[in-house]
Amino acid sequence: MTRFALMLEFDGTQFAGLQRQATAPSIQAAVEEAAFAVTGERPTLHAAGRTDAGVHALAMIAHLDIQKNIDAFRLMEALNAHLRPQPIAVLDCRVVSGDWHARFSCVGRAYEYRIANRRAPLTLDRERAWLVPQPLDETAMHEAAQALVGRHDFTTFRSVQCQSASPVKTLDCISVRRYGAHVIVETAARSFLHHQVRSMVGCLALVGMGRWPVGRVAAALEARDRQALGHNAPAHGLYFVRAVYPDEPFPPAT
Repeated sequence: MTRFALMLEFDGTQFAGLQRQATAPSIQAAVEEAAFAVTGERPTLHAAGRTDAGVHALAMIAHLDIQKNIDAFRLMEALNAHLRPQPIAVLDCRVVSGDWHARFSCVGRAYEYRIANRRAPLTLDRERAWLVPQPLDETAMHEAAQALVGRHDFTTFRSVQCQSASPVKTLDCISVRRYGAHVIVETAARSFLHHQVRSMVGCLALVGMGRWPVGRVAAALEARDRQALGHNAPAHGLYFVRAVYPDEPFPPAT
C-alpha cells in the first residue's frame, strides 16, 4: 500500500462541497471515481479542509492509499485524464509516509476571499468573486479585522451547523488589501470554524461600506452571539489557498 499526497485545484461552483454527498456531486466523489477508473480500487480521499458548496481551491492538499504499483507522476496524469472535463486538476502528486495524514498532520490553513468592488456585473469573475457595487474602504476594513487576531471565542462568526467541539480558535493573521477593483481578504489559522471566514468577511464589508463603525467588529466578537453577525459573505468568493505541514509534502521550488 502506497500513500500519495495530492495537490488539488478546483472550481467549486458545480459541486456541493469537497466532502462526499449522498445526492449531490462533490470533489471527493469525483477524485475517488477517477482513482477507481485508474486503479480498480476504491480508495478514500482525505483532505486538509472541508470546503462548502461553491468554495474554490488553489492548492488543497489531500491523500489516497493505493495498492497498485504506480508511480506518482503516472498517477497524477491518469487522474487528470479521468477528471476531465470537470473543473478539478491534480497539480502535483508525491509519495508520503504511511503515517502522514492530509488532515491530521496539517498545522495551518490559509484562505483568501475575493471581493470585486465595481458597479458593472461580473463576466470573467462570475461565481468566482463577490460583487459589491458600493465603494469599499479597505483601510477601515483592515483596521477592524485586527480585533479578530488571536485566541477568541468565535461564536458570533460560527455557523449554527458547525460541528466543532469548541467555538474557541486562534486566528494567526488577517489582512485586507486592494488590487485595483478587487479587495482581497487573506487569513490564516491552524483551523477554522464552519463559515468563520465568510462571516468575518461579511462584517468587514459592512465596515468598508460605512454601515458599521470600525469598532463594531470587535463588539460583535465580544457578543459571542450569532445574532450579532451583520452578514455572511457568499461562498463563491472564498478560496482555500494553502495547507501547512511540519514536513512539507510539496516543498517550494528553489
